[in-house]
Amino acid sequence: MSFSSPLPERSRPSSKRVFKSRSKLPLKPNSLWKIETGIVKTMTWLEDGTIVVLGLWGAGDIVGQALSKVEPYQIECLTEVEATILPGDGWHQVAEILLDYIQQVEELTVIRRYKKTDIMLVKLLIWLAKRFGREVEQGHLLDLRLTHQDLAEILGATRVTITRTLSQLEQQGLIERSLRRFVVREEEFWHYEI
Repeated sequence: MSFSSPLPERSRPSSKRVFKSRSKLPLKPNSLWKIETGIVKTMTWLEDGTIVVLGLWGAGDIVGQALSKVEPYQIECLTEVEATILPGDGWHQVAEILLDYIQQVEELTVIRRYKKTDIMLVKLLIWLAKRFGREVEQGHLLDLRLTHQDLAEILGATRVTITRTLSQLEQQGLIERSLRRFVVREEEFWHYEI
């Protein structure tokens, strides 16, 4: 994503820094980095140590934890990098819609990187319930009319696998479902986090 800095060039303090290859850009709250030269990758990792690359970014691109809801989050230099810090006081109004979009894409990317369909489905149901559901006494009600095929397409799985996995989750008491509505009991999913 390339966009110009919200501050005119002459009113911005010089905050360019040079980073060596394989070094990490410091994560600063409410600030972003504009890559002037070089290439960085943004990344996270799963509980089992699996690295998930969220993106590759070069000259003119903007990166930073403020663009992401994924944790942990890291920016690693793939080459020598020159980058400029952009304080957050000017870009929030301009980028709010883009930030939400980027954060959603990253969250779904991480969910899809789990190797087992049951874990991917659990993570997806929790994410959907938090984003689109509402709290009820039994957990989070997800009143989003998603078919098994819809869930399969989101996760890159087969409909048959999703149907079987949903049945298993229901038998284990982790979800309740009726007419494409789900009640997700997030606190019951603790063992899927390991």
